[in-house]
Amino acid sequence: MLSQTEENYLKAIYNLYCSEGGIVSTNAIADAINTKAASATVMIQRLSKKGLLTYHKYQGVAPTETGEKAALAVIRKHRLWEVFLVQKLKFKWDEVHDVAEQLEHVNSPMLIEQLDRFLGYPKYDPHGDPIPNAQGEIEASPTLTLNMLSPGEECRVISAKDSSTSFLNYLDKVKISLGAQVCVMDHFDFDDSYSVSVDASQPFTISKKAAENIYVEKL
Repeated sequence: MLSQTEENYLKAIYNLYCSEGGIVSTNAIADAINTKAASATVMIQRLSKKGLLTYHKYQGVAPTETGEKAALAVIRKHRLWEVFLVQKLKFKWDEVHDVAEQLEHVNSPMLIEQLDRFLGYPKYDPHGDPIPNAQGEIEASPTLTLNMLSPGEECRVISAKDSSTSFLNYLDKVKISLGAQVCVMDHFDFDDSYSVSVDASQPFTISKKAAENIYVEKL
């Protein structure tokens, strides 16, 4: 079993490895964890001995297959908890990250599988990031946004493309939440705005910019 600190390092290294497309330097890891390079070096050595990292002399490290699976397991828990917090406990979309950072270290595979089932096996977290499945497989990020639908089409909100606090607060105010069912009622050519109904409510108008920043899946 990995410690919370080890899981944090693995997750950070995996994310850096994916974003940078290769070997990750010790300094980059230290910056991501907000610690000193010497402390990062000690942890890198520990994780390497456990077979979770491969060290490349004078270059940095890369996760092994085992290390990648361990990192994806933590990421899976984090993103599932974010969905739960927003969808079931009605946390605001910009409030969930810090809480999920704590919950991601709960070590109970049975709990996580039950959580996944309870949520209906979501594919994306509230911020549009794909949720790894139980086998560590991860899908591409969503691409369909609300403005791509035609009048009469229905969809379900799966995430927000724009994760800024101002936009997430806007979505809360207009009652567009994760999992909400939206029907596009009309499209206005004059300003490219849309008339939408959320969960069969009274239709209201949203801007093209807002519609472009809401990821959906068709029903």
